[in-house]
Amino acid sequence: MSKTRAVLVGIQTNRQTDIELSASLDELERLCDTLGLTAVGRLTQKLSSQNKRRVLGDGKLKELAEWTGGPGWIYRGPQLSKKQHDERFGKEEELPEGPKEDKEPEADIVVVDAEMSPSQLRNLQTITGVEVLDRAGVILEIFSRNARSKEAKTQVEIARLVYMAPRLRETGGTSERAQGGVGGKGRGESNLELDRRKVRDRIAELRKELELIETKRGHRRARRRAARQVALVGYTNAGKSSLMRQITGSEPYVADKLFATLDTQVRKLDAAITPPVLVTDTVGFIRDLPHDLVASFRSTLDAALEASFILHVVDAADPSFRDHITVTTDVLEDIEAQDIPRVLVLNKCDVLSAEDEAALAEEFPEAWRTSAKTPERIQALIADIVDWFGQQLIEAKILIPWSKAGVMGTIRGETEVLDESFEDDGIRYTLRGSKAGLARVAQALKAM
Repeated sequence: MSKTRAVLVGIQTNRQTDIELSASLDELERLCDTLGLTAVGRLTQKLSSQNKRRVLGDGKLKELAEWTGGPGWIYRGPQLSKKQHDERFGKEEELPEGPKEDKEPEADIVVVDAEMSPSQLRNLQTITGVEVLDRAGVILEIFSRNARSKEAKTQVEIARLVYMAPRLRETGGTSERAQGGVGGKGRGESNLELDRRKVRDRIAELRKELELIETKRGHRRARRRAARQVALVGYTNAGKSSLMRQITGSEPYVADKLFATLDTQVRKLDAAITPPVLVTDTVGFIRDLPHDLVASFRSTLDAALEASFILHVVDAADPSFRDHITVTTDVLEDIEAQDIPRVLVLNKCDVLSAEDEAALAEEFPEAWRTSAKTPERIQALIADIVDWFGQQLIEAKILIPWSKAGVMGTIRGETEVLDESFEDDGIRYTLRGSKAGLARVAQALKAM
């Protein structure tokens, strides 16, 4: 079955270079591919400001209509009945013509690399004669298809309803449904008003459900809060899930698509590491991510706030990765995670030449370089993570009386035992662990 054909529309502002515009459309094409759309062409226009009614100028609109087979124009007069329409314009063939070429339309859908107002979407659909999606609509649809857990599905539906609410007016329905007032007098509630109320009620219901889900997630997080945690964050498709699979031995969903992962996953770094290190995989970021999605997925992104430190993963083979670093940094600031220790991880170094990798090492001397496809690099990454936590640990000596030997489980679960010696009055340990871990051992010993 062939994919739906899409023509991409890019709006170049005065602050955007040709290279930036091309990179933005490349990313939009990848979004379309993730959604199952095949990009068959591109149309761009440089505008000082976006047209409030139609997005594009008349010439570009006609060119776009040639791709879709649409009329390429909008009748600007008053709304007419069919009889009035026929009296004014006569037969249908007397109407202004669209594209003159008698050929099969090349595109089934128009995708605009910008956020559009409801009226702009409606007008562009009228002009092109096909469905029109803006960037936010594409991302929302991808999130909707990829959500798997109850939490992710709820978050996506909230964002989708918030996105749809102002667009209800453009989809019709303003007739009165019933009379109101005492004795049935007065104007009743219109279809539009009823639909809006239903949307508001549904959003309120979903937010209550999300609060319950987040409460349960909060209980699970509270049990993990004392553990050593590292969060993987970064631009979408930077390879976070692939790294997660390699360094933890887990099997998260991995695909060469944008937003393949929407659900937070937590796994142990290595069962042999004591005390344990938990690794958290988070949803990827992207340029111009709709604000409602950021708000809906805040609970998912909050996993980064609980991490001991953050691994900021970037695709070093992507020419735009420096812009991706900026986007991720901005989102981390939005969720107030900018003060958490952070390490830049240059991923996919296996596809770089030796010269390019050396240049990156010089440009980012503090960054860790790795690849999910190279076992030696993965082992080095694991060692770097363990070493980072090792630098945060302190050593302590403690005597455990024989009468309190039951605390040994806590000792081995919270700290690393460097040395132990058996004495007449108990076991003398040399331990290494975090301040919090050693405090929990002391608390357990005191409670016995």
